[in-house]
Amino acid sequence: MSYLFSSESVSEGHPDKVSDQISDAILDQFLAYDADARVAVETLVTTGQVVIAGEVRSSEYIDLQTIARRTIKKIGYTKSEYQFDGDSCGILNAIHEQSDDINRGVDNGTVEDQGAGDQGMMFGYACNETENYMPVTLDLAHLIMRTLADIRKEGKQMTYLRPDSKSQVTVEYSDDGVPQRITTIVVSTQHDEFDTDDARMLARIEDDVKHILIPRVKEQIHSEKVLALFNDDITYLVNPTGKFVIGGPNGDTGLTGRKIIVDTYGGKGAHGGGAFSGKDSSKVDRSAAYAARHIAKNMVAAGVADEMLVQVSYAIGKAEPVSIYVNTYGKSHVDMTDGEIASKISRMFDLRPKAIERELKLRQPMYLETAAYGHMGRRNEVVSKTFTSRYHEKKTIDVELFTWEKLDMVDEIRKELKIKN
Repeated sequence: MSYLFSSESVSEGHPDKVSDQISDAILDQFLAYDADARVAVETLVTTGQVVIAGEVRSSEYIDLQTIARRTIKKIGYTKSEYQFDGDSCGILNAIHEQSDDINRGVDNGTVEDQGAGDQGMMFGYACNETENYMPVTLDLAHLIMRTLADIRKEGKQMTYLRPDSKSQVTVEYSDDGVPQRITTIVVSTQHDEFDTDDARMLARIEDDVKHILIPRVKEQIHSEKVLALFNDDITYLVNPTGKFVIGGPNGDTGLTGRKIIVDTYGGKGAHGGGAFSGKDSSKVDRSAAYAARHIAKNMVAAGVADEMLVQVSYAIGKAEPVSIYVNTYGKSHVDMTDGEIASKISRMFDLRPKAIERELKLRQPMYLETAAYGHMGRRNEVVSKTFTSRYHEKKTIDVELFTWEKLDMVDEIRKELKIKN
């Protein structure tokens, strides 16, 4: 029997994502001037106020206020009428030094035996629904949000748009798990009060979503099988409450790490519960989740299975994983059990925290770009980033983004698992 599955995304102006971006911008600033910094930063945003808290161990000092204000303004909160803007919001700094008890578990012996920064389990997932091996529901939800942000920043169409928005995409699947069609698209977008009549204002936004936003989304899709999911019977739900003027941190308090399903796989696969943003790579919540995605994506791309979930678990202070688990959902193409595939993974991939840092180049200031529109399924590329500070010299650094998305182990996997090209 067929079934429906939905995934949501949120814009960079959503209050939780504002918090994530401030936390990761601070992390990047530390890493730009101290590659060995240990950072765990949390941010809260609300009406006219930002609270930054957490633990840091670093040889350098950075200007948190400048970074937070710059990030907020780049997102688009630049007007006092939003009740939250980068120039006038108050900023409280409550950061203190990392606990010695935690640090002793991480730095305990040789560099290669660096222990995990915490216990826990991390998941990676991949499937062949899209060209980037992500669930199609989440991939489309992210694309809708990125495109809406592009339209807002261009300032030529839908000029009433404000930074806060959400999307949700529902797809009908066949009984064997193959996407068939999109049934529902939900778009909720904050907007100016550009008309005295609420019904007329909503009708304008609905029409623009259908005839400006969605056509631009479809123009960016290069996969014929994904384009084929669009049809004439899609139900569009636009600003279902009827009005969305009050939004952003003024409408809803934002917190770092409160959009972990948006950050990962949109409800497909699994999530270990640990947030990513604001944490350096000694925290396996982040680094091991990236490593698990790298493994799952390369495995699916190599033809091991159409879909794969990889779980890695750690104990605080210990380098080697406690366990590695694989689930191919009955969609494996190799003559091995899932346990045997997990055993192969343990031999092919070094999952000690320091090895993950090295292989995925996680000591770069590469994290702000991850903090909106998902950490997985993004484009691996090298960009030039410039950092300024009142305490340090200006630095321009070439940074490789989304290293965990590289398909650099496909040939080795095929050789090890005896898969023919």
